[in-house]
Amino acid sequence: MRPRVLLFALAAAVIVVLILLGVADEFLIDLLWFSALGFKPVFLTAFFARIAVFGVVFIIAALAFYLSGVIALRFSPDRERLRVVRFPEDLRQLSLPDVIRSLGERVPWRLLIGAAAVLLAIFAAVGESSNWDIYLKAIYASRFGVAEPAFGRDAGFYVFTLPLLTEIRDLALLLIFLAAALSAGVYWARGALDFREAPPRFSSAAAGQFSVLLGLFFVQRAYSYWLSRFDLLFHTDGVVFGFRYVDDVLWRPGLWLLVGLSIAAAIICFSNLGPRGVWRMVFAAVIVFVPALILNLLQPVIESLWVKPDELRIERPYLTNNIRLTRDAYKLDAVDVVPFNTRSDLTMTSMEQDAPTVKNIRLWDPRPLIATYRQLQEIRLYYDFRDVEVDRYWIQGNYTEVMLSARELNPDLLPENAHTWVNQHLKFTHGSGIVMSPVNAKDSEGLPVFILSDIPPVSKVGLSVRQPGIYFGEEPDNYAVVKTNTPEFDYPRGSDNVFGYYHGDDGVRISGIIHRLLFSYYYRDLNLLVSDTIQPDSRILIRRNIRDRIARLAPFLIMDHDPYIVLHDGRLSWIIDCYTTSDRFPYSQRNADQINYIRNSVKAVVDAYSGRTTLYVADPADPIIQTWQRIFPALFQPLSAMPAELRQHIRYPEDMFLVQADIYATYHMTDPQVFYNREDVWGFPRENYGGETGTMQPYYVIMRLPNEPHEEYILMLPMVPRGRDNMISWLAARCDGNQYGRLIEYAFSKEKLIYGPYQIQARINQNPEISRQISLWNQMGSRVIIGNLLVIPIKNSLLYVEPLYLRAENGQLPELQRVIAAYSDRVVMADNIDLTVQALFKSNQMAAPAVVAASMPSAKPPPAAAPLPAGGMRTAADHYDRALKALRAGDWSGFGSEMQQLGEALQSPNGHQ
Repeated sequence: MRPRVLLFALAAAVIVVLILLGVADEFLIDLLWFSALGFKPVFLTAFFARIAVFGVVFIIAALAFYLSGVIALRFSPDRERLRVVRFPEDLRQLSLPDVIRSLGERVPWRLLIGAAAVLLAIFAAVGESSNWDIYLKAIYASRFGVAEPAFGRDAGFYVFTLPLLTEIRDLALLLIFLAAALSAGVYWARGALDFREAPPRFSSAAAGQFSVLLGLFFVQRAYSYWLSRFDLLFHTDGVVFGFRYVDDVLWRPGLWLLVGLSIAAAIICFSNLGPRGVWRMVFAAVIVFVPALILNLLQPVIESLWVKPDELRIERPYLTNNIRLTRDAYKLDAVDVVPFNTRSDLTMTSMEQDAPTVKNIRLWDPRPLIATYRQLQEIRLYYDFRDVEVDRYWIQGNYTEVMLSARELNPDLLPENAHTWVNQHLKFTHGSGIVMSPVNAKDSEGLPVFILSDIPPVSKVGLSVRQPGIYFGEEPDNYAVVKTNTPEFDYPRGSDNVFGYYHGDDGVRISGIIHRLLFSYYYRDLNLLVSDTIQPDSRILIRRNIRDRIARLAPFLIMDHDPYIVLHDGRLSWIIDCYTTSDRFPYSQRNADQINYIRNSVKAVVDAYSGRTTLYVADPADPIIQTWQRIFPALFQPLSAMPAELRQHIRYPEDMFLVQADIYATYHMTDPQVFYNREDVWGFPRENYGGETGTMQPYYVIMRLPNEPHEEYILMLPMVPRGRDNMISWLAARCDGNQYGRLIEYAFSKEKLIYGPYQIQARINQNPEISRQISLWNQMGSRVIIGNLLVIPIKNSLLYVEPLYLRAENGQLPELQRVIAAYSDRVVMADNIDLTVQALFKSNQMAAPAVVAASMPSAKPPPAAAPLPAGGMRTAADHYDRALKALRAGDWSGFGSEMQQLGEALQSPNGHQ
C-alpha cells in the first residue's frame, strides 16, 4: 500500500512540476536572461506593468460581469410562468423549458455566474495586458512641441494619449458585449429568453436590463464619436492626407451632433425600465444611426458639388498643413538644398586634386564579392559569410573605404554524421574573425586584395584583432554551453585543430539541478539535464542571433535590415541601427509600411564575443525615445558614452535614408499648387544587374562634397523624374563627426539634361568596342557580370563608374577584370581605375594595351585589313584555341600570353611571329 501511495505522490509531483514549468518557463528564462545582461529592472518594469493592467481590467470586468449576471438572476424567477415581450407583438405567455423547471433552485446559479464572470474577465484582462506599452507611453508621454492646426493639440497627444483612449473605447465595447452575453445566457437558461423563434421572445425584466446595457452602448458610442474627431487627421482618401475641407465643414460639427444624439439615445434607453417594450430602444438606435448614415451620404455630395470644381483653392490651407507636418515627421525640413551646376571641365589635374575620392571609388559589388569571399576565406565547410558590409577605416594614415564580412560558424553545415549534441552545442560554438579588403583594389588575377584575412586573423596593414571569437551574430539562433569540460573548437591549423575555452563572464549560469531542469524543459532537450560535461561554473549562451536579441530586449524598436560588424580596440562588435516609428503623427503622409513618423533614435551595439548589449541614444531630441527613456531609464546610454573608436564607425542607416528619399520624392515640393498638380514628382533610378532591371539602392562612398575642404563618408542616391531616366538631383546623408545626420539635396538645373544611371548603362551597352569584348568573353566559357553603376560627383561634374567581373561558366569565383567609366561624351574600359581615368582625361595619348576607349558617338570605322595567308590563319587559330583552353582552366596569365601572341600574329604580314 505504501509503495503505491509513494508512486502516486511522485507522479502527482511530476505532473505539478511540468504544469508549473509549462506556465513559468518563458517567464523564468526571461528573468534569468535579463538579469545576466544587467537589465533586470527593464524586465520587472514590463512584467509589473502587465500585472497592473491585467489586475485592474480583471477586477473591473469581473465585477461588471458578475453584477450583470446577478441582476439577470434576480429578475428571472424560475418557479412561475413569465410575462414576456415579443417584438413587434404585444405581451404573451411563454412556458419555461421542462429541464429548467425540473432543476429549479437546485442549480447553484450564483456560483455558476461567478465562475463565468471570472473566466470572461480573464479573457478580457489577458488580451488587454498585452497592450501594457500603450498604458505606459500615455503615462510617461513627452511633448513634441508641434501643434496641429485643426484642434491645436500637441502631436504627442496623437502619438501617446489617443491610442490609450482608443484602447479604453474598445475595451468598454468588449465589456458591454460580454456582460450582455452573460445576462442573455442567464435569462435563456432560466426560461426568460427564447431564441427558438424569430424574433426572440424575452421577459419584461430582461427587456429592462437590455435597455440599460444598450444605454451603456450608446454612452460608448458618444465617447467613440468624440474620439473620431481626432481620427479625421489621418484620412487617406483625397488629395490631402489628414484633415480636409469636408472634414472641417461636415464631419467636425457632424461628430459633435452624433455625440449629443448618442447621449440622448442613452437617456432614452435608461428610461426604458418596466413593461414598456422595445420601441424606445428602436427609437434610440434610429436617432443615432440614421443621422450617421445621412452624414456619410452628404460627404460625396459636398465633394462633388463644392470641392471638386475649385479643389486647389479650397484645399490649399489643408495641403499646406499636410506638407509642413509630413516634412517634420520624416525630418525633411532640415534638408539643405544646394544647386549643382554641372560642368564638363574635369581634367587629369582636377582628378589628381580629388585623389581620395578617386582612390575610394567602389569597384567591388557586394553581390559577386560574397561568392569570392566564400571561395577564398571560408577555409572550412562549417564557416559562413552571410553578407558583405561597407565601412571606412584609417589604414596607414589614409581614410579608406573597405568591404568586410564576419566569418561565422553554422553547426548545421557540419557533415551529417557530425550532428551530435556535443558538436552543435558544446564544441562548435563560435566563428572566427573577419575578412577585409579595399573597395577598389585587385590583384593580378582580379581577386580582392585582403588587408585582413585567414585564421587566426593576419593583417598586412597593422590592424589587430585580439579577440576574434564570434559567439553572437547573424546566424540562426542556436544555444551554446560554455566553460564545460569539453574544449571548444577555436580554429583550424593545417590538418589539425586548435581548441580552447570561453573566457567571458557572460551568459546564464546553468549549474544546479533547477536551472538545468528549466533550460532542459525550455529547449525540450534532455541532454542539458543529464550531460556530465556541465560544470559548476558552466554558462549557457542563448538568443545569440543579434536581431532576436534586440527584439526581445527592446521590442518597441524597429531594426535596420543590415547590421554590420566593426573592428575596434581589438574587439569585434555589431552595430544595429534602430528606429522609433509611429503611424499616428497628425497630417503626415503614411509610407508603404504604413508609418508616418520615423527617427533613427538608437544605435544598438552587441559584442560579438560576450553578447554584452548596449543601446545608445543617437537622437535624444526624439520625443518617442524620450518617453521610453522615462519608462526604462536603465536600458539606454547617451551616444557620448560610446567608445571613441567605435563611434568613428556609426553611419547614416540605409533604411532610414530610403524612407526619407521615398517621401522626399514628392514632399520636396513645398508650394501647394505645384504639389497639387504633381508637377515635379521624383523616383529612384533604374539599374541593370545580372540581366535584370531593378531599382537602384543607396550606396556609401568616401568623397569630397562640393565646396567642402576634406573627403568624408556619405550615403548617396541619385534621383530621377518619375517615369523618366535622366537625373534631376542627388541626395546625400553625411556620416562623419559633427556633420553626422545632415541631409543635402544637390539640385540640377531643370534646363539641362543630365544622364541618369540607366541611360549611361544603355550607352555602355551600345558601345561597339565594349560590346564586342563582352560578347567574346561570353563565347569563351565565361560569364560576364556587370556590377552596379555608381554615380560619383567630383567638383561640379559627374563621373559614372561600373565594374566588370568574369566568372567561369560553372565556377563560383567572380574576378574583377575591367573598370568601365563614362564622362561627358566618352566611355572607356580599362584594367583598373587608374588606367580608366587616364583614358578618359588623356585623350591625346595612346591608350594602354589593356584599355578599350571609344567616344560617343562612335568614331569612323578603321580601314579594312589585308587578308592573311593560310599559314597565318592557322597560327592565329592555334593561339586562339590555346587562349580558350587557358580561360576555361582559369589560367589568366596563359590566356593573356596567348592573346598577346594572337595579336602579334594578326599584325604580322605573313601571320607568323
